Amino acid sequence: MNSWKDVYKYAFKYRKLALITILGNLLFTIFNLLSLVLFIPFLQLIFRVNDFKVVLEKPVYSGEISNLGSYVAEYYNYHMHLMVSSDPRQALMFVCVSVFIAFLLKNSSRYLAVWYQSELRMAVVRDVRDDLFKKSMELPLSFHSQERKGDLMARLNSDVGEIENGVVGFLELVFRDPIAIVIHVFSLFYISPRLTLVSFFLLPITAFVVSRIGKSLKKTVKNSQEKLGLLYSIMDESLSGIRIIKGFNATGFITKLFRKNNLQHQKLVTKTFRKKDVSPLISETLGAGLMMCLVWFGGNLILEGSSNGEGLTGELFITFIIIFSQLLRPIQSIANQVSILQKARVSMDRVNDILSIKDQILEPESPQEFHTFTNEISYKNVSFKYGEECVIKAVSLSIPKGHTVALVGESGSGKSTLTDLLARFYDVTDGEITIDNKNIKSFRSFDLRNKIGIVSQDSILFNGSVLENIAFGDENPSYDRAVEAAQIANAHVFIEDLELGYNTNIGERGNKLSGGQRQRLCIARAIYKNPEILILDEATSALDTESEKLVQEALDRLMKNRTTLIVAHRLSTIRNADTIVVLSKGSVAEQGTHHELIEKKGLYFNFCSLQDIIS
Repeated sequence: MNSWKDVYKYAFKYRKLALITILGNLLFTIFNLLSLVLFIPFLQLIFRVNDFKVVLEKPVYSGEISNLGSYVAEYYNYHMHLMVSSDPRQALMFVCVSVFIAFLLKNSSRYLAVWYQSELRMAVVRDVRDDLFKKSMELPLSFHSQERKGDLMARLNSDVGEIENGVVGFLELVFRDPIAIVIHVFSLFYISPRLTLVSFFLLPITAFVVSRIGKSLKKTVKNSQEKLGLLYSIMDESLSGIRIIKGFNATGFITKLFRKNNLQHQKLVTKTFRKKDVSPLISETLGAGLMMCLVWFGGNLILEGSSNGEGLTGELFITFIIIFSQLLRPIQSIANQVSILQKARVSMDRVNDILSIKDQILEPESPQEFHTFTNEISYKNVSFKYGEECVIKAVSLSIPKGHTVALVGESGSGKSTLTDLLARFYDVTDGEITIDNKNIKSFRSFDLRNKIGIVSQDSILFNGSVLENIAFGDENPSYDRAVEAAQIANAHVFIEDLELGYNTNIGERGNKLSGGQRQRLCIARAIYKNPEILILDEATSALDTESEKLVQEALDRLMKNRTTLIVAHRLSTIRNADTIVVLSKGSVAEQGTHHELIEKKGLYFNFCSLQDIIS
């Protein structure tokens, strides 16, 4: 039920646009009916001028609302009688002009509704995408490591599109079609109550059939949307890993996998379209059968004459049939909108699945100021569970200001997790991390991360210019400051050789640059930020010897006078660290300087022996 409330919320967030859209649709319904009713005098003129209802005296309105309809009809008939009596051709011209004006006003009203409806639907698309993207940026790393990126992209694209259709469908289903049905039914009762009651016995058949199709449609739509998310994931992974796919001659394998899932998606979507499209067709077919029943019943009323007390004439019966045919249009529209809203509801549920996720990184209600730190960073009996698995077990560690601490150990020992906990990408399960004896949870995460610079193994860059990547996050980047950062990072020379220098676009993920160049840009980005705390997560492990030398020189400059936490596999890069912490299965096995640990001949000694750096 909440999904319907959310569709309503988005529809009426822009109340002015929604109300004008509703007003335009309401006027469209009124003028559409009026254009049909105005044909009655025309039909009367054709059937027989002499049979035209005679109103000799000008009617007077009694002031009662219940008599308003009959007063308007008698007033109109009175003036039509005067025109018919004087000049039937003039009356015919009046009817034609009146009907044309009614059609003009009807279509103008509809265009008014469409004009504002188009702005409303795109504003809703923008807002839903904004909310969903903002939420995806705020979600913790644990979410992104578990969920497929392609599925999130599907929610941002196809699901948002369905919600867009659902907002429009909601306005028409609630505020246009029911009003149209009420107005048309009132008109039908006014013309012939008996014939209208007959039609009411037959209409529920159509409604029952359509409702059964709608229930079946929802399940099919959900399956197709989930399959589309899987398709997006396969496309994203395949395009990102095209080098590996070609290198392992797996092009045929990946293509076959994509074709299989694409075929399944095609079958689900085909089934969705079939169920969606069959609803109005069945409604129309049943409506035609209903129409024929009314023609037969109404024809009998006319043939029987006035003996049955109905008083139905030929022109009124034709008008009844015309109005009833227009009544079927909003009924069929409701059938269409119900199927659209079923799809929108599924999509809204999928979007809400993301929007309703509670952020596990909670901000403090009364955050402490964090301008700088003067003493040390401390891990105090820190433990962390990833799901049910305990990754970090009672780790205690002190990092004095200005010191360099290196974390080493086998893969999966918890090195990167310790750095992620410091940046509050995750929160500790037990224990605490403090800066100057203040729990990092007492700071705003923005203030904390503003003091931390990260250079990771993966050179993550963005599709933009060199300057934009170095000054990433700065809305008003400083060219001079970026140049200075690039010089310290050993990147200035190769940047100057690029076609447009610092204004050169480096492509998606920086694919126009080599691995060493990308990593030096990442270091320049960290230098530009000028953080007090530096996290280096295997920053040189993926580089060749020459690139590693240039990057290491840049890192040495970056680390100067900064508090640094290093995750390293190449132990030669951390020999001069103030403290080396050896982790094993999430616990601290040993710690000390390079020479102290070599003398212990423990785990660190074994790691160094494997890399031949015992001295």
